[in-house]
Amino acid sequence: MARIGLQQIALVKFLSTHEGEDAARIGTASLFNNILLTAFSVLLLFTGSFFIGQALNAPALGYLLRIYCVTTILLIPFQQFNFTQQAKLDFSGIFWSNFASKGSFFAFILFLFLTKSEMTLEKLAYCQIYTATVGSLISYLFARKYLEFSARIDWNWVGRLFNFGRFVFGTNLSTMLYKNIDKLMLSAMIGPEVVGVYDLAIKVTNLVEVPTFSIASVVYPQSARQMLSEGKTAVKRLYEKSVAAILSLILPFLAFVFLAADYIILLMGTDKFTDSVGVLRITILFGLFIPFAIQFGTAMDSMGRPRMNFRLTLAMALLNAALNYLFISQFGVIGAAYGTLLAWFIVFVMGQWILYRTLDVRFFRVFGLIPQLIREGWSLLQRLVNKNETVSLKSEV
Repeated sequence: MARIGLQQIALVKFLSTHEGEDAARIGTASLFNNILLTAFSVLLLFTGSFFIGQALNAPALGYLLRIYCVTTILLIPFQQFNFTQQAKLDFSGIFWSNFASKGSFFAFILFLFLTKSEMTLEKLAYCQIYTATVGSLISYLFARKYLEFSARIDWNWVGRLFNFGRFVFGTNLSTMLYKNIDKLMLSAMIGPEVVGVYDLAIKVTNLVEVPTFSIASVVYPQSARQMLSEGKTAVKRLYEKSVAAILSLILPFLAFVFLAADYIILLMGTDKFTDSVGVLRITILFGLFIPFAIQFGTAMDSMGRPRMNFRLTLAMALLNAALNYLFISQFGVIGAAYGTLLAWFIVFVMGQWILYRTLDVRFFRVFGLIPQLIREGWSLLQRLVNKNETVSLKSEV
């Protein structure tokens, strides 16, 4: 996530607003930064793998990290190609490359399950090498028409991309810590066995991020372009409508999970995970704040203010660590959920205050847009159904 932060946001922002020779210089400079940062991350992972497993009371983790060093190198073209397509607002290749990558990983697990073969972490780690290769090849087939590289490295663009991306790098690193600090602290304070109970609930909650990140990936290049042509008014409009669109999609899901948490946990796990039911009813409430936080970052980055996003995310990570320590000490496993939920709420308030001061965004307007977007979505669905019926009728005639 940290490596993507330095690469993705800067590349998409500048490549979506430049063409011709400038686009070629940006492509080469971005690839150079990608390779350089990957080399650094591989060095960090490899050297750290020998003591990280011991520090987290998970001895097998060190070997898995060394295997992942190969995977992360193979992700260089995968990311470069997909980010280029995002800048061009072409998402078909991104879909198919991720589908092939994640799908082949799922197929491998399904094969092991059906053949009753031994399932080991090492097998899964080696499989990721294969999936990264497949994803890169598929992504290239779709991205090659957009790929432009200059013969020489433009150090000015290397610096511009790095200076913009370093704050996004810090933001993504802070986000990674924020999203994992509860599990890390549970492992350190109670033991790694309780992480499985907590993580089962988190995996359900993470489904909320699917529509959130999907919409954010479309909104960001549009927001960057419209910031140049229309200014802050366009960014404000896109923020309010995108958050409203996400909430209109996920609110029914949040309500369903909250009410049916015991059945969902029973379906996903076994009787030993029954403690996850209470945790899930709290963690699913994270989904009320996730769209606001992610689109806050989109708005700040498109305005050329990644430093503000970094500061808020870093504060969120530090706050979450302090609250998790306090609540885990008092309540055990469910304390991690309480602490993280409180951190989400505090950061939501801080983010809305910043947006109000910079863009005059008022969160109650977001909720006012939800009924309108639902009506528009229903009307669009009806038109699509009627169109398909008309086409079907004509084909029969």
